Amino acid sequence: MNKIFLVIKREYLTRVSKKSFWIASLVAPLLLTAIYAVPIWLATRDKEVKQVAIWDGSGLFEQKDLADKEIAFQLVKGEVANIKKTFDKQGYSAFAAIPADILTNPQSLKIYSEKNLSLSLKNDIERMVQNKVREILLRNAGISTLKYKETQVDISSDTITVSKQGAETTSSSGGAMILAAILGFLLYLSLLLYGSQVMNGVIEEKSSRIIEVIISSIKPYQLMLGKILGVGMVGLTQFLLWIVLTIGLSTATSKLYQAPSRMATVANSSNSDELKKSVAKVETSSSQPMDELNKVIESTNIPLILGSFFFYFLFGYLLYSSLFAAIGSAVESAAEAQQFTFPVMIPIILAFILAQFTMQDPDSSIAFWASIIPFTSPINMMVRLPYGVPTWEIVLSMVLLVGGFLACSWLSSRIYRVGILMYGKKMTWKEISKWVFYKN
Repeated sequence: MNKIFLVIKREYLTRVSKKSFWIASLVAPLLLTAIYAVPIWLATRDKEVKQVAIWDGSGLFEQKDLADKEIAFQLVKGEVANIKKTFDKQGYSAFAAIPADILTNPQSLKIYSEKNLSLSLKNDIERMVQNKVREILLRNAGISTLKYKETQVDISSDTITVSKQGAETTSSSGGAMILAAILGFLLYLSLLLYGSQVMNGVIEEKSSRIIEVIISSIKPYQLMLGKILGVGMVGLTQFLLWIVLTIGLSTATSKLYQAPSRMATVANSSNSDELKKSVAKVETSSSQPMDELNKVIESTNIPLILGSFFFYFLFGYLLYSSLFAAIGSAVESAAEAQQFTFPVMIPIILAFILAQFTMQDPDSSIAFWASIIPFTSPINMMVRLPYGVPTWEIVLSMVLLVGGFLACSWLSSRIYRVGILMYGKKMTWKEISKWVFYKN
C-alpha cells in the first residue's frame, strides 16, 4: 500500500507543480465568467446606428414609417441603377429596393450592399418592410391593426414540482436542462482529458525506459493503480479550483454590473422612455439566468447532485483511464497509440451523443439504458439527475459502474504487466488479446 501511495504522491505533485496545470485552472473560470459577463457588457453599450437607403417603388411608405432606434432608414429617389452605384459612397451600409408589387409578391424585396450583409441587418430591414405590408393588408381586409396586436399574446407558465406528500416547489425546465448540459459536458471533457493524460504518462515512462527501473521494486498492477489514482486526484483538485474560482469571479462580476441600477436612476430622473426601455432590457437579460438558477437550486437535491458528480467522475474516470493505461503500455509512441484509442473513445463519444436525447426526454427507455450501462452511465446519469431519478435506478447504475471498473481494471492489468516491458514489436489487437491469458 505504501508503494501505491508513493506513486500517487509522485503523479500528483509532478502534475500540480506544472505551469500548464495552473494556467488551465485559471483560464477555464475566466472563460466561464466571460460567457456570462460579456453579453451583459455588450447590452449596456450604445450600438452604432447604421444608415440604410430605401427606394420605394410601391408608394406605400413614408419617412415616418421608417422610424427605428437602431437603424436610420432614409427614403431616396431616383433610378435604382444609379442608386446602386453610389449608395455606399454616400455612407449607407445597405440599399433596399421595394418593388411596386410588394403587397402581392412579398418575396420580391431586393437588398444591396458593398459586402456580405450581416444577418441581423438583413432581418431588421425585412422586419421594417414586413410590418408595413402587414398593416396595409390588415387594413385592406377590414381588420383593425390595434385589435390584431392585442391578439398577439405570449403565453408563459410557471413549472412546479409536487412531491408524494403534496409539497410544491417552483422548478425550471430550462434551468434543469442548462444544469444537465453543464454536468454532462464536464464529465465528457474530464474522461477524455485525464484518461489521455494517464496514457501519455505511461508512454513517456516506457519510451524513456524509466519503467524498467520502477517495475523492479513495484508490481505492475500497483504502478498502474497508483498512476490512475494520482492523475484522478489532480482532476478533482482542478475541478474544485474551477468551482471556487468560477463562483468568486461570478460574484465579483455581479457586483461590478450594478451599472444597470445606476442607469435606472438616471432614466427615472430624466424621464427618458428610450433609456428606461434599454435599462429594463439589460436588467431582464442579466437577472433572468440568475432567477432560473435559483429555481433549479430550490427544486434540486444539491447534495445528491454534488455527491453523484464526484462518484461518477471518480469511477467513470477509473474505468476509462484503466483502458487508456493498458493502451499506453502496449505502444511506444503517441502516434502509434491513435489506432488503439479510437475504440475506447467511441463509448465516450456515444455517451455524449445519447446525452442530447436524454436531455430532451430523461424518462425514455434510451435515457434509462444509457444511464445504466457502465460505459455511458457517468455522463447520462448526471444529465438525468436534475430532472429527478428513482433511487433504485441510481443505486443500480452505481453498482454496475463499480463492477465495470473492476472488470476493466482486471483486464487492463493483464495487458499492462506484459506491455510495459514489450519493445520493438508492432502491436496488433490479436497480439494484445494474447497477453490477457499469459501466466505470471
